[in-house]
Amino acid sequence: MNSPSGRRRRYLAVVASLTIATMLIAAGPAVASAQDRPSDDRRSGEQNGRGEHDLQITVLSSLPDQVSGGDARVRVQVPESVSPRHVKIRLNGAEVTRDFSPDDQRQTLVGLVDGMRIGRNVLTAETEGGRGLDARLTLTNHDITGPIFSGPHQQPFVCKTEESGLGQPLADNQEHVGLPVFALDANGQKTDRITGWSRDCSVKPRVDYVYRTTDGAWKPLPADGGRPGDLATTTTLDGTVRDFVVRWERGTINRFIYSIAMLSPLRVDEGHPADSAWNKRLIYSFSSGGVGIGYNQGDLGTKLDDMYYAEEGLAAGYAVTYSTGNDTGNHYNLQLGGETALMVKERFVEQHGAPLYTVGIGASGGGIQQYVYGQNHPGLIDAAIPVYAYPDMVTQGIHVADCELLEHYMDVTAADNPKWQDWNNRKLIEGMNSSGTVRNPYTGKPGSSECVNGWRGLSPLTLNPHYGSAGSNQGLMEPKGVMDTVKWTHFDDLRNIYGVRANGFARQTFDNVGVQYGLGALRDGTLTPEEFLQLNATVGGWKKPEDMVQEGAPFVPGGTYDPWSSRNMTLSPDGGTTPAPRTEGDVGAMEAAHRAGLVFRGQIDIPIIDWRHYLEDQLNMHNSRQSFVSRERIVDARGNADNQAIWFTDARPDGAKSSPLTEAFKVMDQWMENIRKNPKRTAGQNKPAGAGDRCFDTDGRLIASGRHVWDGILDDRQEGACAKLFPIHSTSRIVAGGPFDETMYKCRLQPVEKAVARGDYGSWRPGSAQRDTLKKIFPTGVCDYTKPPVGRP
Repeated sequence: MNSPSGRRRRYLAVVASLTIATMLIAAGPAVASAQDRPSDDRRSGEQNGRGEHDLQITVLSSLPDQVSGGDARVRVQVPESVSPRHVKIRLNGAEVTRDFSPDDQRQTLVGLVDGMRIGRNVLTAETEGGRGLDARLTLTNHDITGPIFSGPHQQPFVCKTEESGLGQPLADNQEHVGLPVFALDANGQKTDRITGWSRDCSVKPRVDYVYRTTDGAWKPLPADGGRPGDLATTTTLDGTVRDFVVRWERGTINRFIYSIAMLSPLRVDEGHPADSAWNKRLIYSFSSGGVGIGYNQGDLGTKLDDMYYAEEGLAAGYAVTYSTGNDTGNHYNLQLGGETALMVKERFVEQHGAPLYTVGIGASGGGIQQYVYGQNHPGLIDAAIPVYAYPDMVTQGIHVADCELLEHYMDVTAADNPKWQDWNNRKLIEGMNSSGTVRNPYTGKPGSSECVNGWRGLSPLTLNPHYGSAGSNQGLMEPKGVMDTVKWTHFDDLRNIYGVRANGFARQTFDNVGVQYGLGALRDGTLTPEEFLQLNATVGGWKKPEDMVQEGAPFVPGGTYDPWSSRNMTLSPDGGTTPAPRTEGDVGAMEAAHRAGLVFRGQIDIPIIDWRHYLEDQLNMHNSRQSFVSRERIVDARGNADNQAIWFTDARPDGAKSSPLTEAFKVMDQWMENIRKNPKRTAGQNKPAGAGDRCFDTDGRLIASGRHVWDGILDDRQEGACAKLFPIHSTSRIVAGGPFDETMYKCRLQPVEKAVARGDYGSWRPGSAQRDTLKKIFPTGVCDYTKPPVGRP
């Protein structure tokens, strides 16, 4: 792949003129526990005086305007001149002082305030004797079913509490609005008896005590409190050996199913409360990815280790939280997902207090959430371990939606060209890796690409309103045909964000107007001018959702074989004489994606260890360049990426035999300890020696580490030790001349004549007839990547 540094410098010359004020959200300083941040004005709200000699009220469990469920954990800081015993605390005028007690910090009272009404509530603290050292804080309470800021709830919505072992949801008798609550028989099959209607799929919280057996299973703890003969033990992070007993709470928050699990003593009593075995550190598990289109509560699973990294975290003494609303296999609305995570963590802090820190863990979509929520919600997580991560989902769709357009060109339109019969050549225009030996899952023969092996089917899933479902429980929806009203696209799933056009379809972002596919290959001489012109004249785009039809085989059984979804493409009617129309995205939708924080812009200052197996030879969708795209965006936003470490483990040729995640958690714990000791330093300045960039062999042995092991990927330096061993690939938009960080939904255009005059086509100097052809293909002009993108606020 050509070094992106030249393009990067041209692009950054423009981006550098943008001020920090244009960024979506500025991440706050990393501290030991962001939930304990008394200086955060949004947490402390309005105060009287706010000096060191005044009372101060801080919400520990959420922001004051994001309280949910009627309660909040609150801290009152008392000045040295006043005894905490002389402070009176009131909620909406009623005294609640008895709910507060001294904290382990001097002059501090902490308590759980409950009984709040929906909407505005006023909490006051004042000293006895009329000394005027009072404080006032307004808390805005929301229903535990949500929403707080994500907009109207989605309907219809499939409940999955039964599959998650929590029984039927509570009926709220909202007829024809949500899911009919059916009685199920012993085999889990639906009976004919309808017990009620549930709009929010709610259940009452449930707490179970389970234990890990010596043979690796989970069992309920005996009710009599006796010690099971097969009870396993575990060694926690600090070296303490404990019984492997877990308190497991489950319930529903924001309509999704949540889980809070932590080590517990075998016998819970006043002297040994349920959280006394906890190491005061919290893991938020963001699951292992997938692409869902909503309308589905999601299945929690019935075992603790159904959640990503739960068993390992519990064994080390961490508490582990999770919600089906943070599984991207259920939906990809990261505004809704961030809201859900905030609400789940709020409940944890209310029950157990603020942790020393919260570290995220999750793979693929679970890695994306850490980057996006770390940017959008400072304090939700204090550290991140994204695995197989992308910087975000929405900008992946820019080049992934090109895949089938280009595959159709090579498989059908230009099928007689021997160049495309050699699968190794597909990377010339797709950018991502391809191979002549990897088995194609659709033909069964050697020859495939990442577009086919990794991404095929994603375009119809996200773009076609006729293709999709809410999972296996779709058949439970009544009355019949309710799900037929759903438009099954990513954009309709996020209609609260993207907006809706007058015809009822959500606005969409995909745009390829002016994109010159294969431009880099033309410059390199690996694509002829004739091939370049044919490609761009015939590649086309995607139809508007209202014009799409249902998919064919293999996506829908029967019908015409159409793995490219070509029936929903805008193709040339005459082989390119009439150029195929391109797709123009909605600029308002692009702006909305940025405003809502769906795009990771790099504004993050928490410790990050970005790890992945190197899977390029397998044509896996989790391509390795994504770690460096995240790094590029952090550098562009903050000037450096010292807070991010990139770790690779080799998986060639037969898969890796190790994972460094346990080591990553140990390194992260040291990193967070440094931050607790030096809270005024940045995350990068607190970075321990073990948190540098690294690469490992298949057995987990260190190959190289240090500041320069990835040189040559984002700069023009000589390739570092890891960069040399683990080459990365490109994408269709980078081959077309676009920026490495791929935040460009839509390019600004320039006339063809200007592009020719500037030498954009390399050594090719198109003649007048060829220029006329280019103008016919691109009547409004071609992309000018020296200018900032359209649609970025």
